[in-house]
Amino acid sequence: MAMLDYAAKLTSRPSDMIESDLIKLRDNSFNDRAILDINQIISYFAYVNRVADGLGVELEDFWDKK
Repeated sequence: MAMLDYAAKLTSRPSDMIESDLIKLRDNSFNDRAILDINQIISYFAYVNRVADGLGVELEDFWDKK
């Protein structure tokens, strides 16, 4: 659950990230390389989604729009 909590916080409140967020990941067996990978993937998708939303990019027809 630590990784999901980290992802949610980094996505919604990035300026609130503190060292204890990293410590929780380490306590759940994530090493520094894994934490870096987690951070970069979360940050990449946040960036790409914001760029797409900001430019009004629409989903391709094959995506189910519910």
